[in-house]
Amino acid sequence: MERWLGKLGRTAYKLRKWIVAVWLIVLLGLSVFAVQLPGVLKGNGFTMNGTFKDVNQLLKDRFKIYDTTILLLFEQSPGGDNNKFETQIRHTMDKLLELPLEGLASVASPFEGKGIVSSDKMIKGKIAYSTLSFSLESKYMNTNLERIQDTVNGLKKEGVSVTLTGTPIIENDLNTASQEDLTRAEMIGLPVALIVLLLAFGGLVAAGLPLIVGLISVVSTMGVLYFFGLQMELSVFLLNVVVMLGLALGIDFALLFVNRFRQELAQHDAETATRISVQTAGESIIFSGLCVFIGLAAMLFIRVDIFKVIALGGMTVVLFSILSALTLLPALLSLLGHRVNRLMILQRRARSYETSPDGIWLRFSRGVMKRPVLMALSALLLLLAAMIPIRNMDLRVPDTTSLPEHYESRVAYSLYEDTFLASQNATVVLLAQAPEAYNQPDAIQRLYQLQQKLKQDSYVVDQIESVFSLAGGVNAQQWQSMLQNPAAAPQIGPIKAAMLSGDLALLRVQLKGDNFAKATKAWVKSWEREDNGLQIKVGGYAKFNQEIFDEISSRAVYSLLLIFGATYLILLFAFRSVLIPLKAILMNALSLCATFGLLVWIFQDGLLGMEPSSIALFIPIFIFSIVFGLSTDYEVFLISRIQEIYRRTQDNDQATLEGLALTSKIITSAAAIMIVITGAFAFTGVMPIKQLGVGIALAILIDATIVRMVLVPSMMKLLGKWNWWAPRFIRGREASNNRQRD
Repeated sequence: MERWLGKLGRTAYKLRKWIVAVWLIVLLGLSVFAVQLPGVLKGNGFTMNGTFKDVNQLLKDRFKIYDTTILLLFEQSPGGDNNKFETQIRHTMDKLLELPLEGLASVASPFEGKGIVSSDKMIKGKIAYSTLSFSLESKYMNTNLERIQDTVNGLKKEGVSVTLTGTPIIENDLNTASQEDLTRAEMIGLPVALIVLLLAFGGLVAAGLPLIVGLISVVSTMGVLYFFGLQMELSVFLLNVVVMLGLALGIDFALLFVNRFRQELAQHDAETATRISVQTAGESIIFSGLCVFIGLAAMLFIRVDIFKVIALGGMTVVLFSILSALTLLPALLSLLGHRVNRLMILQRRARSYETSPDGIWLRFSRGVMKRPVLMALSALLLLLAAMIPIRNMDLRVPDTTSLPEHYESRVAYSLYEDTFLASQNATVVLLAQAPEAYNQPDAIQRLYQLQQKLKQDSYVVDQIESVFSLAGGVNAQQWQSMLQNPAAAPQIGPIKAAMLSGDLALLRVQLKGDNFAKATKAWVKSWEREDNGLQIKVGGYAKFNQEIFDEISSRAVYSLLLIFGATYLILLFAFRSVLIPLKAILMNALSLCATFGLLVWIFQDGLLGMEPSSIALFIPIFIFSIVFGLSTDYEVFLISRIQEIYRRTQDNDQATLEGLALTSKIITSAAAIMIVITGAFAFTGVMPIKQLGVGIALAILIDATIVRMVLVPSMMKLLGKWNWWAPRFIRGREASNNRQRD
């Protein structure tokens, strides 16, 4: 690899103007599409192929029950008149029905009207709601949403107290809030990152380059992802994750590269400095980027759309970050040459990085290595203490509470839930498919027996909605008689249309637990079966939760095996050591588990003034996949320098001391930038993004302090020469060189 990277460095210098020109053309072309990416983002991404999806499709095709529903919530003004309230609701529905709404399938309201299904259950006291259901998917609802929103805004000016909510509205608001969050995070993170870079380099030119490269990587990725968005559904969370990861990783890589270039430029000409920088820093960037890439690729094992989408976006931004760091950055530095040290704001005394490392880092490293057992045990105890809350972690699929508290759609949905969905019990849908149509006695008898069996189930509340209950609690024989009686047609016709469709019957069952209870998940899974000749499929939010949780829990182990296995092999190849990769994996895992414990304290328990909330289901997987690779980034950079010194001196303690002293400053700067960029999302409003940003920042902080500054030197001291042991077939040529030295 060293020879290949050397050629790449020479090529980057010779073709520096062409490389910059090509990148400029690519950037201009992709930026046109990058700005359009938010327009193709839809949904939270928690969709997958399974029974829940199949049941929803059958409900749509066979029973005309649609999941794309807009809900209008009405509130009667204090001291208002009931007649006036009714008039306002009727007026609102008349106005909406005048609109050219594509795919409008059904309308429901508390009061009758042309084309409106009415129900007195849709009004309670001074609160009422109406629904507009569409046959379209949410991603095709933009035009409808604009028309409905404009009409509702006009009605509000007339004094009608009406608020929009429901899945399409909430998804649209999540997209809007995500874009607002991104702008807010950039306004906080980028200026602070520039300050950190100035402290690291002292000059505006050197400090500005990592920011430029990071932004170019992000914009290029967004442009490419726009085309993916035309072919597949991209989660609204993708934008924030790509920008967060792209800026952090792009700046991180560029920081390491610019630092090495300036070191080499002090001793060589620009061409030699470029070549050596690509050979040395470039190798670290490739290994580090590969670890991050594999961590993200591991999420592809989980067959839930959000994991596939984030993996795709993350892998793309990693590739652009590596490519820009190995081509664009060397070309820019080649053009600048010694001008990279222009516009110095913080003047520094020149020093040799090899012979005069920073005294503070050297003294700290010596202090740690003098008491390796005490320091290692202290660090481990801190990490173990932080892990304690993990056992109480409550993972949930993001819902309306993901939105900032001031959003109308969140406030309205909370009021709707409190008023009309007072029971916390889960309601599930059962579709029972019979061998014949439900106008046959045998099929009706089987359906009635199923209902009776459900009533006897100890986990079922005695409120089963079926053709029998809606017809007044009749049995199978009575229902059959009603079917044969023409006089009963007006009564049972609507019931039959709503609950039966050929060989399919619909039942709604209320359970004693909520949608997230373990017993509920077990129940919906156990009823996915054949019973007395009926093929039963279960739907509803509880089924959705069960399938998502089962998929993640069953597939996460494959993701972890890939991350651990690939990371071990990469580090084994990089360092020719058996123990160093194993030690790195264990320390990364410990620091990440400590991070998850802190997240529970901060978000679930409401520490630091945070709104108490469950942890978004994807957060642990995302943080583990992303941060494991980023932590390996610092491990590669640190151990590479220690190994370089050890090969020269064959003194493990000296190599550890010098390596830590030489790299601590730049690793601290890189970690600080990573913390600033990701931690800036703590000031955003969308809860899962806030949790992700805080989680990554915490993980990097723990890794850069407790792990890199305490555990690494302690373990290096305790293991001594065993750090560098490996079988001869792994060490290869290095083994024979060591024998000659001995």
